[in-house]
Amino acid sequence: MHAELREKTSLAVLADLVGGCVSGDPSTSISGVAPLDVAGPDQISFLANPKYQAKLADCHAAAVIVHPSLQGNVKTPLLLTENPYLAFAKILTFFEVTSHVGQGIMSGAHVHPDAIVGENVTIAPGCVVCAGAKVGDGTHLHPNVVVGEEAIIGDDCLLHANVTVRENCVLGNRVIVQPGAVIGSDGFGFAPDGQSYYKIPQAGHVVIEDDVEIGACSCIDRGTLGVTRIGRGTKIDNLVQVAHNVQVGDDTLLVAQVGIAGSTVIGKHCTFGGQSAVAGHIKVGDNVTLAGRGGISNNAEGNQTLAGVPAIPHRDWLKATMTIAHLPEMRRELNRLKKQVDKLKSNMTEDES
Repeated sequence: MHAELREKTSLAVLADLVGGCVSGDPSTSISGVAPLDVAGPDQISFLANPKYQAKLADCHAAAVIVHPSLQGNVKTPLLLTENPYLAFAKILTFFEVTSHVGQGIMSGAHVHPDAIVGENVTIAPGCVVCAGAKVGDGTHLHPNVVVGEEAIIGDDCLLHANVTVRENCVLGNRVIVQPGAVIGSDGFGFAPDGQSYYKIPQAGHVVIEDDVEIGACSCIDRGTLGVTRIGRGTKIDNLVQVAHNVQVGDDTLLVAQVGIAGSTVIGKHCTFGGQSAVAGHIKVGDNVTLAGRGGISNNAEGNQTLAGVPAIPHRDWLKATMTIAHLPEMRRELNRLKKQVDKLKSNMTEDES
């Protein structure tokens, strides 16, 4: 996916690419992208957070991507855009990423005769594509990818080394799966049988919709019956566990080590911080943010930010955590007041007698 460095490009071309405008010399020549503190005289950098604008004074970049509010603050040519971070991402893609050029089924790959393989694909050495599987146009399977029987991989997907997509699972178009991830592993289902456990067959599958990215060593379990579904545009970080029959809405973010228990429904545009978790068989609404290490154990309405275990509104959690540091002092004060109350009670008893 990565190419040799492109030839130098003018700042004007990059501005057109991201829908921005230029303050300074539009013919400024750019060869690549670099961080603000190390960018050289032929590189472009970016400043997404205005509070760091003082760093512009010592910047040696050829140009800097900034918000229009910073125009005129420096002599360095600027690419002005309302969303500098997004512009940075697009320009970095322009310089570093090229379209996939298919190399076909390479030596050392095993593709079953009954599998269907599209055009402009790369199936690298060590890959196994099983009977009845489909691999879409423009898809790239890196070494040792396994595509199970009747599984479907859409167009323009990128599956990195050692990814497993088990039988009957479906990946949409433009899905990216990082190394070692498993799509369609068995859900954790066992029926108690006295002192032992009887394995419940996991007869469902997984559907990954378009434009999803799944991080390294993450696991998306197949449904016990029916489907585990990851909605369009969702981004899943490394080491995330999504259990059987979970439904994750569109454009949701699951950060590293998140765990979602079985049969839970997650809404659209949610963000779950690192090591947070959601109990099984509950529903979380749209636009919910759960802070890192938070835990949702009951249904949660949409359009709120939660924190803590069990999760509560973030403002309440902040107040509670601020109180923790004062607990020893509060305990001493409570004991002092208790002694005073006991003394008053004793005096009242003596007066009554």
